[in-house]
Amino acid sequence: MIGLDRLAVFLTVVTVLISVPGPSVLFVVSRGVALGRRAAVSTAVGNEAGLLVQVVLVAFGLGEVLARSLLVFSILKFAGALYLVYLGVQAWRHRKLLVVEERAAASAGRPGRVFREGFIVGVSNPKGLLIFGAVLPQFVDSSAGNVRVQLLLLGLICVLIALVSDATWGLLAGTARNWLARSPRRLSWIGGASGVVMVGLGIRLAFSGRE
Repeated sequence: MIGLDRLAVFLTVVTVLISVPGPSVLFVVSRGVALGRRAAVSTAVGNEAGLLVQVVLVAFGLGEVLARSLLVFSILKFAGALYLVYLGVQAWRHRKLLVVEERAAASAGRPGRVFREGFIVGVSNPKGLLIFGAVLPQFVDSSAGNVRVQLLLLGLICVLIALVSDATWGLLAGTARNWLARSPRRLSWIGGASGVVMVGLGIRLAFSGRE
């Protein structure tokens, strides 16, 4: 078992790291503003499901491989970047659907679909693997039991905190959509803006390093 003192420090560190808005928050917010609260929460759940896969991979050693291999890191990074750009272009192309009919927006924001999109973005983000690989091992106590189990437990805590944070941001953004929906022009504009944000996130990811 992990000591309570060590766990308290861990909770403080990861809460601070996760609470600072980053690409995942911006992605969830863009989905919430464009498609509503349900889509935002589904995106957050999908994103955290992807992070959970990363936690398992880190616990079984892939995080170390990724940290050492520039090729593996680059492949995963560009795959995630291209997918974000694709989603952004699609959002821009279909921005007017948001004002034509609410059912069209509802169709675009089906929980299963946005969950899948969030999952792909989460699981293909190499930053998550590197963070998990760098932060989690620092709080593992080899004398306290199975190291792999400790890594999985700490990673699960990270994912739960991230879920609460991302879902909260998404709900706030989805609520703002109600105001935007009063004006077709506003809603069309925000639909296009969300696409631009996602394209920007993809470009940023593509040109980011390992820091």
